[in-house]
Amino acid sequence: MNKAKAARRLAATAVYGGTALSVLGGSLYGVLAAQAKLARHRIGNAEHAPPDPSGLYGAGLRGAPLRLAVLGDSGAAGYGATVAADTFGAFLATGLVDLADRPVALQCYATVGAQTTDLAVQIPQALSADPDVCAVIIGTNDVTHRVQPSRSITALQSAVQQLQAAGTQVVVGTCPDLGTIRPVGHPLRLVARAWSRHLAAAQAIAVVEGGGRAVSLATILGPEFAAAPMDMFGPDQFHPSTAGYKSCAAALLPSVAAAVGVIPADSVEPARGEGVLSLRKAAAAAADVAGTEVSRAEVRGMWRPRGGWAWLRHRRRHQIPAVGAVEPAPALADRTPSTVTGPAG
Repeated sequence: MNKAKAARRLAATAVYGGTALSVLGGSLYGVLAAQAKLARHRIGNAEHAPPDPSGLYGAGLRGAPLRLAVLGDSGAAGYGATVAADTFGAFLATGLVDLADRPVALQCYATVGAQTTDLAVQIPQALSADPDVCAVIIGTNDVTHRVQPSRSITALQSAVQQLQAAGTQVVVGTCPDLGTIRPVGHPLRLVARAWSRHLAAAQAIAVVEGGGRAVSLATILGPEFAAAPMDMFGPDQFHPSTAGYKSCAAALLPSVAAAVGVIPADSVEPARGEGVLSLRKAAAAAADVAGTEVSRAEVRGMWRPRGGWAWLRHRRRHQIPAVGAVEPAPALADRTPSTVTGPAG
């Protein structure tokens, strides 16, 4: 069985109720459980909330602000950053300001330790500000806590549907490749890589079926990070560094900008182009290439929720400038970010 077929099968299994744990023998599972415990000890727990990047970016520009909400786990929140300007949300908002040439009001509700089911808590908070678009990064803790894939996927699809029904565009950065995490040894590293990529493919299917756009983050934590771990990973060697968060924001930025009409829908890399595939084939292909977007494709003016077609797009990257001064938005001034109890992630 080739890689694409295997990914499609495992993605479908995750969507429709399977669990990756079922393929492990008892002795191998014991080895993995021991390694997981050791890895968590090396990585440590995320005890402190990261700096909150919420505020008004590009305040001196004309036009009504675009409303951007960031949801998800510690990767979305920017855990490990010491200043708000170094977080994923700050880079994403700054890039959107540069592309749109208008202010962007950012609200970050991402929480350290969040699993996909925790989006149910974050969404009502985000919708209270009527965002134009939500950027979501989620899934790492579902893998590290061995959450049943069907539970994660059901929760994600429900979250996307709820946001879309409220008139908010949704862009989800799928689970990154956890096989590059240095404190994780073999064979756990290989299993973590397989689980995270399979979950990413299943997430892409769920997001598109829910009406959103999925963007692969797999190799954002792959070759580029593996080649320069001291630059791309933070001190705990688990969460991204400032450069890592900027790279993640650059991957999602074109899709976020397209979702709100800031850039044309067909703004793709000419050499790589775009194409329409079955949703499962598109999800499997995207899981291996960072920055690849999967979104709905209508055939004969219709979208089929099961077995539908999807656009596979490789959008042009945009260089994110340095984060400038940020003015706290009045509606955000009194908000204190919460933290979900649990290990780092």
